Amino acid sequence: MRYGYWLPVFGGWLRNVENENMETSWPYVRKLAQRSEQIGFDVTLIAELNLNDIKGPEAASLDAWSTAAALAAVTEKIELMVAVRPTFHLPALLAKQAANINHISNGRLTLNVVSSWWADEARKYGVTFEQHDDRYARTSEWLDVLDGVWKQDHFSFSGKYYRVEDNVLEPKPVSKPRPTLYAGGESPAAKDLIAEKCDAYLMHGDPPERVREKITDLRKRRSKHNLPPLRFGVAGYAIVRETEREAQDELRRITDVQQSAAGYANYQQWLAGTQLEQRVSLEDYSVSNRGLRSGLVGTPEQVAERLAQFEAAGVDLVLLQFSPQLEEMERFAQTVISKYRSASALA
Repeated sequence: MRYGYWLPVFGGWLRNVENENMETSWPYVRKLAQRSEQIGFDVTLIAELNLNDIKGPEAASLDAWSTAAALAAVTEKIELMVAVRPTFHLPALLAKQAANINHISNGRLTLNVVSSWWADEARKYGVTFEQHDDRYARTSEWLDVLDGVWKQDHFSFSGKYYRVEDNVLEPKPVSKPRPTLYAGGESPAAKDLIAEKCDAYLMHGDPPERVREKITDLRKRRSKHNLPPLRFGVAGYAIVRETEREAQDELRRITDVQQSAAGYANYQQWLAGTQLEQRVSLEDYSVSNRGLRSGLVGTPEQVAERLAQFEAAGVDLVLLQFSPQLEEMERFAQTVISKYRSASALA
């Protein structure tokens, strides 16, 4: 199992808690990234939104790509998984930018391809906002161009959305055959696209038995293509305490839903702009990416057991959220990662 976490580019993850004691700043995320690779984390996911999804559109948020480039130069081991939305980036230009950061990081840059969902953000930044299946049709072409310019010399492409002629991209990425492409989605269009053109499938939080069903489905879709097996990751919000009662007390605190919170309106836009397999609740609103459904709440032993269930289901990466990030990340590393990895090594 690999351990990853969401870099808090929005100043936190809790929509019901105004101040999580996390700075939305370069010094803070630099400190987190450098410390995380020292204590056992393998990956950080850097989300890409130009407005703040969690604390409300008026709040500060960090730019994903300049942050990733800076982190590439001040870290040594951690994988930098940067979210990228095709509607906001021309594919050949993004491929050039990503290849350069891939070199700066000595092959540690990877991409999480995300189809846009926030209509207000698109309008505020002058980007065309398309309907769900149109966004995935665009993403399919976008991936073709990205893969082509990374792997081929003098690559040309002509499609509905993109056209490049005799492209030259040098230097190519360090990572071969290309930087890993992660993606998530629950609509049939999303799953088919990921099975055909990506390397790994990322899932919102869900119990291990539901995650196992999703993995089985994606493996079946993948089998239609002559490609290496997909890898699988799942999101989760972790609360680790010495006793179960302490963990449940913290869970109650963060799920005290305030519909007047600054992030509530854009959460409703997210629901309208996606095609989820399941209904979501106001408790899901409390923490992004359905993180609480993964059930990583309890004592270190309970959380480790849950992680083992995910691993048995086929998950090889967990992408965690913590609040406050630094303190809880340290606690998780000391009480779960070190013990769980030791137990796995002895098994």
